[in-house]
Amino acid sequence: MAVVVRNEDEASLRDLIERSSELKGELVAFAQSARFDRWLTPLLLEAAGPQRQLEEGDAIRIIDNFILRYRLPDGSTVVDRFVAGRRGLTEADREMLLGWRDPVEGIFEIRRKDGDAVVLLNLIDDLEYRTYSNVGRVAFRGVSKGGFLHTCLVPVHSVDGAWLISGMMSSYPKSSATEIAQAALQLATEHPSLVFRSPEKIEQGWRSMREDRTAFIEFCGSDELVLPPAETEERLNAYYRHRQEAAVAEHPDRARGRRLPGLAFPAFELPRGLAESETVGAIYDEVDGLNFYPDYGMLRDLFADPALPGRRQHQDLLRVYLREESIAPLPLRRLAAAHPETVDEVFRKLLRKPGFTWDEHGEELLRRRKPWYYEQEPRPGVSVIGERLSELAAGGRRQRFTRTRRVPGRPGHP
Repeated sequence: MAVVVRNEDEASLRDLIERSSELKGELVAFAQSARFDRWLTPLLLEAAGPQRQLEEGDAIRIIDNFILRYRLPDGSTVVDRFVAGRRGLTEADREMLLGWRDPVEGIFEIRRKDGDAVVLLNLIDDLEYRTYSNVGRVAFRGVSKGGFLHTCLVPVHSVDGAWLISGMMSSYPKSSATEIAQAALQLATEHPSLVFRSPEKIEQGWRSMREDRTAFIEFCGSDELVLPPAETEERLNAYYRHRQEAAVAEHPDRARGRRLPGLAFPAFELPRGLAESETVGAIYDEVDGLNFYPDYGMLRDLFADPALPGRRQHQDLLRVYLREESIAPLPLRRLAAAHPETVDEVFRKLLRKPGFTWDEHGEELLRRRKPWYYEQEPRPGVSVIGERLSELAAGGRRQRFTRTRRVPGRPGHP
C-alpha cells in the first residue's frame, strides 16, 4: 500500500518509506537464506522451547533482532553483509540500511496521530518519536491516543525525527497502563542501554550510580565483597531494604498509607551459576557499576600465593575469566592492583611467558582477549526512570522526582 502524504514537501519522505519497504523485504529474504541457518535456527529453536511451539509475533521479533543486531562471528551484522554483497544499491540505500543497525526498542505511549504518522513517547528513554509504517496509515488504524505499542523503530535516512516500525508491533489499550508500566520498568532494568539514548538520562544515570555506590560503601564498608552465595544475597537484600527505608524517610508524605512505586524491590537472588559457586565477588566500580563474579575468592587466593598447592584448578578459573565474554576486565584489574608483588608471576605461569609483566603487557592482554569491552562506550549501571513512566507506575499520580532502578549485574557483566 502506498503511503499517502499531505503535500509535495513530503514527497521525498514518501519515496524513502516506500523504498524502505522494498529493501526490508529483500533483507528479510537474505537473512532467512541457507547461509545464515547455523545462527538463526538455534535462536528460533531456543525460543520455541521443548514443545517446539513459537508464536508468529515472537518469530518476527527474533528474526528482526537477528537481522539488525545479532553479531556474527566476524563481528558484522546481517545488514552489513547485505550491504556489502548486494549490487545496485544507491548511496542513499546503503546509508538507510546501515542506519537500521541502531534500532530503538521500547514500549511507547501513543501521544497523537498526525496524518500518516503517530507520535510516540518511549516510556523507556523518555523521548518522542514521529513514527511511520511502510504499509501506510492502515498499520495504525486500530490504535488510539493514550494506548500503547511494543515495537522496534529504525530511522528514516536523511529525514530528521522520522522513524519506521520494524518487525512486530503489539498494541495495548489505555486501560492496561498499570501492566504496561510494570513491563516497561522490567525492560528498563534488564536492558539499561535502552534508557540511555537520551543524553539527559545518561547524566542522571551516572549521578544516581555515584550516589548509590557511596551508599553501598557506607553500608558494606567497602566497594568489594567476597562472600559465600547465601551471605551475598543476605547482604544485598539488607542493603536494598536500607535504601528503600531511606527513600521512604526522604519522602514520608508520598509514602503515607501506601508503598512508593518502584521502591518495593523483589528479593535479590543470584543466578544459578553464581549461587553454585563457593564464593561470590561483588564489586561496585565507579565506572562498571555493581557486578558479581563466580568463585572470586579462589582467584584471589591464587594471586595471594602463585605457588599455591593444587593451583591447577585456580589457573583454570583464571583462564575462564580471560576467555569469557560475560566477564569484563574489572576483576582482573582489581586483583592485579591488590597484588602487585605476585601478579607478574601469576600470568607468567599461566601464559608460559617468562618475560611477561603486568605493567608492560597487562592492558594489551585484556584488549586482545576482551575487545568487545573497549569497543563500547561506558554506560551507567543504574537505570533512570522518566517522569511519565513513574506516573503510570504510580497509578496515574504525578511524581515530582525521577526514580532510579538498580540494574542487577549479570555474572561478571558491566
